[in-house]
Amino acid sequence: MTHAHIITVDWGTSHLRAYLCEVNSNHQLTLVDRLLGKGVTKVREHFEFELSQTIAPWTEQYGHLPVLMAGQIGSSIGWKETTYLPCPISPQKVASSCLHFCYQHHQVAIVPGLHCHHDNNSQDVMRSEEVQVLGWLASNPKKQRGKHLICLPGTHTKWVLVKNGIIQLFKTAMTGELYDLLSHHSVLIQSPTVEHNEQAFILGAKYTLESALGNFTHGLFSVRSKQLFNELTPEEAPSYLSGLLIGTDVRAALNAQEWDASDLKEIHIIGNNKLSTLFADVIAMQDIATRLHDVEVLSIQGFSSVYQEIANQFN
Repeated sequence: MTHAHIITVDWGTSHLRAYLCEVNSNHQLTLVDRLLGKGVTKVREHFEFELSQTIAPWTEQYGHLPVLMAGQIGSSIGWKETTYLPCPISPQKVASSCLHFCYQHHQVAIVPGLHCHHDNNSQDVMRSEEVQVLGWLASNPKKQRGKHLICLPGTHTKWVLVKNGIIQLFKTAMTGELYDLLSHHSVLIQSPTVEHNEQAFILGAKYTLESALGNFTHGLFSVRSKQLFNELTPEEAPSYLSGLLIGTDVRAALNAQEWDASDLKEIHIIGNNKLSTLFADVIAMQDIATRLHDVEVLSIQGFSSVYQEIANQFN
């Protein structure tokens, strides 16, 4: 059976982002509408109810559509746990490994997460970002060739190495979570604010980019000391901290032993425009070009890439 529409869902810890998509004759998806629901940690096992409530307007209009999901909904704290597939891995392998089940007359598939093993014997995992990487790969045939480094900034920033269309490995940095914790639960920030100060941000980035290796924890205290000696105002301190943390993240990524960044012509950034721009500004300080991509657009393209592989399983 060919479906005229399908629902795709990026279900993370904080939010459920549902997208109604139209399906063309080649099983490619086009975004029609979007709805927002509660994240996995806010639902507490009532996943069927939350999904049904969120997509109820679409079910009423179109009936019981297929649902393709990714994110923490497939984790150990989610609805149905999917495996972590080992890297290196192809997009086709990711799509063919989806977990399929039915609920309330909806056919459902969950995209599995990925994991990789580094030479220092550490492990790394991701869920939902793999869909965005698949969307990036599907967006242009030229991306199927050569070596590329992709940055996906966020609560847990991902740096992903892709070679000739294959996801080779990735590294995670807790940049966003550290910023939140230090902004609200430390002595460093007295006046948390969302207003961005570019000068303070660049000052923080320069501090960490130009510091000796291993200076991160010592450097963090400069957020406090610079306020004590009137080099930063309390209102500027959050932007300085952001620059310091993103600078540390970028520096570590560009010096990672897992890849050689010296021959990269540019780094691709997938995320919301504000945060992506901050990362691009810091990467530019290292004389490397960047190309920004809209996270929602690539998410839909990623789901489209998966659906093209498994459409015949929704019947």
